[in-house]
Amino acid sequence: MDDVKKTYREGEQQAKETWRKSDGDESLADQVGNAGDEIRKDLGNAGDDVAETVKTGQTPYDRDQTPR
Repeated sequence: MDDVKKTYREGEQQAKETWRKSDGDESLADQVGNAGDEIRKDLGNAGDDVAETVKTGQTPYDRDQTPR
């Protein structure tokens, strides 16, 4: 589920960035909006990682190193 949310956040952030660039001008407001979206995405993903670590006791690094 976390991968789905992460993919959604990344798609949403990229779509907003593309929309802001669509007028051919990237103003300061566009840059601030893009930075805010990036921060929101990263904090959401970090929150998911923390919740998963608390739930399973494994960090994202540990999960990536687990043989499948």
